[in-house]
Amino acid sequence: MDLVTLARWQFGITTVYHFLMVPLTIGLGLVVAWFQTRWYRTGDEAYLRLTKFFGKLFLINFAMGVVTGIVQEFQFGMNWADYSRFVGDVFGAPLAMEALVAFFLESTFLGLWIFGWDRLSPKLHLATIWAAAIGTALSAYFIVAANSWMQHPVGVRFNPTSGRAELTDIGAVLTNSTTLAAYPHVIGGALLTAAVFVGGISAWLLTREHESAPRDADALHRAVRLAIYLTFASGILVAVSGHFQTRLMFEQQPMKMAAAEALCDTETGPGLSIFAIGDVSAECDVRSFVIPKALSLLATDTTDATIPGVREINADYQERFGDGDYRPNLVVTYWSFRAMIGFGALASFGAVGAWWMTRGGRRLPRKRWIRRTAIAMIPLPFVANAFGWIFTEMGRQPWVVAPNPTGIPEVRLLTADAVSPSVGLAEVLITLIGFTAIYGALMVVELMLLRRYVVAGPEAVMGPSGAAGGDDHDSHDDHDDDPPDTPSPDRDEADVLAFAY
Repeated sequence: MDLVTLARWQFGITTVYHFLMVPLTIGLGLVVAWFQTRWYRTGDEAYLRLTKFFGKLFLINFAMGVVTGIVQEFQFGMNWADYSRFVGDVFGAPLAMEALVAFFLESTFLGLWIFGWDRLSPKLHLATIWAAAIGTALSAYFIVAANSWMQHPVGVRFNPTSGRAELTDIGAVLTNSTTLAAYPHVIGGALLTAAVFVGGISAWLLTREHESAPRDADALHRAVRLAIYLTFASGILVAVSGHFQTRLMFEQQPMKMAAAEALCDTETGPGLSIFAIGDVSAECDVRSFVIPKALSLLATDTTDATIPGVREINADYQERFGDGDYRPNLVVTYWSFRAMIGFGALASFGAVGAWWMTRGGRRLPRKRWIRRTAIAMIPLPFVANAFGWIFTEMGRQPWVVAPNPTGIPEVRLLTADAVSPSVGLAEVLITLIGFTAIYGALMVVELMLLRRYVVAGPEAVMGPSGAAGGDDHDSHDDHDDDPPDTPSPDRDEADVLAFAY
């Protein structure tokens, strides 16, 4: 393996690991904030139980997300120094905003939420979790904006003296059409992930062999119902935003979408490929099973559009950018696109079955197959999100900064030209092995922690008294101006820390 391939593997592995945590953090933060809002407005202890139970799981995942994500910041300077030199003036702006605004917001207010249960008024404490959840969603926006610029560079000029792209309009970068289409898709995927996570865990707890505590059972049934409706809503958001993304990709990155559909040659009114048999590789020798005219409809909202194929686009790029092979890995691009859609659809269809079994206020039957299915459903949106990003990044190759068809021709960069010239093959290989091993260990730790608290259930988080931290108010609607509750003298001072960790 050469240096470029190893560096790509290293960044790809760390990114996939990290992004397993990101959608759950975004979606679960909003779900926990919703649960606490319902408790604040109604005084119903069931929502308090859900807040504390899923809040603990949220904190575990948040911590792992921070640990795994920070390494990527260093990789830009270590393995991709020439990329950083070329785009640093542009790429650094949204990343700085993410760190100084969004991450500061989410981390600060999350700390206040953790330690504020007995120290802040109910309204102020509720505001902290919403601020943290909004900060998490805002953080995703800046990251998506940075990545979208790599897909469709705007708001820049090319300095021929320095050979660098220079920022001219931060507003254009933040309102990039690619960003505006991709961000709802990311949020929809995050909400889908959180919905299936909450629903799967709640269903498993409700259907396991030993009886759940009565108060837990009531709360968990409400969580299942919320998960069902949230899955439906987020599935629609993912589908609609995905359609707009697809249309933009045909305009901005025609090679990526042609490869995703195994469209080897230019066609008028092409069909949408369901799956393909044959060599989905460099030779593009495939026989696809298609839905007639569907690809044309998806790309242009018409049935007779002429869509360029892989071979024609590659020839056009050779004329514009010089000799070379500008095709992505067709096998990965084609099948990752289908894996993204397939696993996401399975997660959404699972909600249909759950809705049918719980319609009319029915309780989930205590059946072994339901319990096993509930757990099996949880990984599906995680896998769909991972394949979505694999498609996004692999489909852009061989570009790390894809050329804008209507932008400045010089603002482009091949992946092979982006690596650090001073980093050796052995260094990248050693760090690749090291990062993979460490991240694998962190994944084991996270799963063990999640399993520990999931098995214990909401009752363990609440404690034997059923409520903790002054959380036994009947309602908070009439207590907006009340001072923070005074902790009971016999309560261990470590209660708050125990909730957090």
